[in-house]
Amino acid sequence: MTTLPQPISAATLPASVRGHHRTGLETGLVHLGLGNFHRAHQAVYTAAALAEEDGPWGVHAFATRSRAVVAALRDQDLLSTVVELAPGSTAVTAPAVHTRADVAADDPGLVVAAIAERRTRVVTLTVTENGYTYAPATHRLDLDDPRVRQDLRDGGAPVTVIGQLVRGLQQRLRRHGAPVTILSCDNLSGNGEHTARLVREFTAELPAAEQAELLPWLDEAVTFPSSMVDRIVPATTDAHRATVARRLGLRDRVPVPAEPFSMWVMEEAFAAGRPRWEAGGALFTDHVEPYELLKLRLLNGTHSLIAYLGALSGAATIPDAVARPFVERAARAVLHDEYAPTLAVPDGVDLDRYVAQLFDRWANTALGHRTSQVGSDGSVKLAQRVPEPALFHLANGRIPQHLALTVAAYLCCLAPRPGADPGPHAATMSDPARDRLAERSARTASTRAFVAGVLAEDHLLTPDVGADSAFVHRVAELVDVITAHGPEAAAAEAAAGAATATARSTANRT
Repeated sequence: MTTLPQPISAATLPASVRGHHRTGLETGLVHLGLGNFHRAHQAVYTAAALAEEDGPWGVHAFATRSRAVVAALRDQDLLSTVVELAPGSTAVTAPAVHTRADVAADDPGLVVAAIAERRTRVVTLTVTENGYTYAPATHRLDLDDPRVRQDLRDGGAPVTVIGQLVRGLQQRLRRHGAPVTILSCDNLSGNGEHTARLVREFTAELPAAEQAELLPWLDEAVTFPSSMVDRIVPATTDAHRATVARRLGLRDRVPVPAEPFSMWVMEEAFAAGRPRWEAGGALFTDHVEPYELLKLRLLNGTHSLIAYLGALSGAATIPDAVARPFVERAARAVLHDEYAPTLAVPDGVDLDRYVAQLFDRWANTALGHRTSQVGSDGSVKLAQRVPEPALFHLANGRIPQHLALTVAAYLCCLAPRPGADPGPHAATMSDPARDRLAERSARTASTRAFVAGVLAEDHLLTPDVGADSAFVHRVAELVDVITAHGPEAAAAEAAAGAATATARSTANRT
């Protein structure tokens, strides 16, 4: 008979594994989005801060809707581990920074109350790009979203993140007016400004008296610093639970796997203080945007192409995908030739070293990061990553072949042409636009008309990209190549198109 290891708890966790040794933490942070990324990133940095300096920096965290994570944490004295994985090495730690865990969907009013608490100094968010209820084509609050309309009508129990923030800030102002910081940690361009704009747009839809009350105070007492976060954090599997059991002799139902690399860059704009996150390596700067674009384009944008080409070729994981020569060639091409020229590299960043590090990270076979996970929510992600670089090249008379390939591979994963089978990994990608795109693909006879509808009418990217007939045509051509001959043939076609354009450009210069 096999004896199960003891559960992880305050009594069983070895002191050597804890991220800090403070006791009786006072809550000062509220976090929305209690998923794997938060527990492997913000929680780890907060533990490092507490290890160096005491402070009211315990975290009241809200899962959006996952009861399983919250139930497990409650049963484990709010403890869980981070399993840091690399080929040939494994490390297990427990940040131990949470003071409470709840499910926002079960009690939206509790989210509002937590934001309104005087002791709350910072509200952090990792709710994914899809959690901000904005229209990707305009980047404005989506007033057609029924959840947004519901939140505007019902002030007591908002279900959207923006609604919860506004109602919490309203209640905060009415109760005491203490300053607070809202810190987005999601992959959105200018995520601080973006969040601030959505909060103000929601407020602008409230009755005039409420607007007049809240808007001046937002300007005076609430800050929205931008940030860039970077760490690859896959989904948890039984293998990760088994690793914790072997290493610690303890049972953790919700360990978090993560790569060794981690980065956090923030604007220094905190209205009511903050933890000493720099103790964990966080960087504070007045210029987050260069770091943000470096990551959004080189890491995230290239990651998307790897995921879609990999899934279409049968690769279950990112390391499996990037190990295929045609995927690696396409990834290097989109990174070097189409994303990198659109960037201003931050001071102190060695671009060659950064790129080499990216490919090492993607090749980390110990992580098992799935192509289906990276490829999910592409309808929101690609709108953040593709349009500006695409427009940069189009304005210079060049069709960005591998950006077109990224869009084509995405469409073949989520909305394959009639009769095509994208395979099991593409089929399990989740995306709010899947049903709509699949329906359009099924009813549209020509691929050109399908792609034009997606880009020009549905605004998968932005209206100006959708209006570029040459880009639309190239995406459609590559969709047809993937459908008829597979992703490797499409990658070769994109490379040939890029080589032809380069040769033509060289000839024109001479």
